Amino acid sequence: MKIMTVIGARPQFIKCAPVSRCLRKCATEILVHTGQHYDLDMSDCFFHQLQLPEPNYNLGIGSATHAKQTGEMLIAIENLLLQEKPEVLLVYGDTNSTLAGALAAAKLQIPIAHVEAGLRSFNSRMPEELNRILTDHVSSRLFCPTNTAVDNLAREGITNGVQLVGDVMFDALWQHHLVADSQSTILQKLTLSPKSYFLATIHRAENTDNLSKLVIIIETLLELSRSGTPVVLPLHPRTRKKLAETNLDVTCSKMILTRPVSYIDMLKLESNAKAILTDSGGVQKEAFWLSVPCVTLRDETEWVETVASGWNFVAGVDRFRILRYVYGINDHFSGKSPVGEDGHAAERIVASITSKSCDWVCTRPLGAHTC
Repeated sequence: MKIMTVIGARPQFIKCAPVSRCLRKCATEILVHTGQHYDLDMSDCFFHQLQLPEPNYNLGIGSATHAKQTGEMLIAIENLLLQEKPEVLLVYGDTNSTLAGALAAAKLQIPIAHVEAGLRSFNSRMPEELNRILTDHVSSRLFCPTNTAVDNLAREGITNGVQLVGDVMFDALWQHHLVADSQSTILQKLTLSPKSYFLATIHRAENTDNLSKLVIIIETLLELSRSGTPVVLPLHPRTRKKLAETNLDVTCSKMILTRPVSYIDMLKLESNAKAILTDSGGVQKEAFWLSVPCVTLRDETEWVETVASGWNFVAGVDRFRILRYVYGINDHFSGKSPVGEDGHAAERIVASITSKSCDWVCTRPLGAHTC
């Protein structure tokens, strides 16, 4: 069986790794990298650390407007589908790479499998929300990480091909967190000790492309750092570029700006942070599984389970609310044990796509396991 996988962004490399590892045991995978994330810090090092095979094709699309980027991907992926003739197209998440792959396959009547189906922020201004909805509505197999995702699809009339499989990002974290703990030297490089710093990530267009929001976030992080607790901020290329357009002075001794960090370095930083401030969906989940308090710098989240558990607070871009949650960690965060995954989502996905019951495939119901 031949399956084409389309990925293009850092979170997709993480999601793809455990699935690809299982998939190649019983099928032929054609791996396509669109080039949406293309520099070493956002791409190559992830392939190496996650032990992803070299892509069969790298389209090298790079950055552009949403329409231009998606259009160029659509044309290139269609050509590859016509050339390779896969039986299934596999896509992940909610990026332009996801949508372009799904649309190209749908036009050619090639079945589409969507990993991380059913997520909804209910904010149609987000490009990611449009990508999710459109991809789900043309997919044949919809692999949901949570019951909430299954319910979201049912409300939209999508029930055929929907499966609750668990979260492949947990599979990746489970497989790599011990490696990160033993091999990463990021804390020594940054002269940090465990639970003595805050970790922040900012990359969503709603925050980076709105300079007034970006200024509020950075000024709030600077205020936190000036209080005596270092703030580590790995800068996404888009964030770095937009930050240069402001007049903010970020040269604070306790504000640690870095280039994007590798996967194992990020896991090390996350697991040892006092708290995490982020607009990333993936980081929210990793914080939850690692039992680290998280403050989400958006007005909503797709990962409502992390909020219900008491580990994640949605603060938006509101200086007062952000500081109130961060300074009041012990008062606000519940400390309830996170609801667990079991680390076998990838196996369920591969078993469903290939219709094979191999001895390595986990056939038990979705259960609990935490790091």
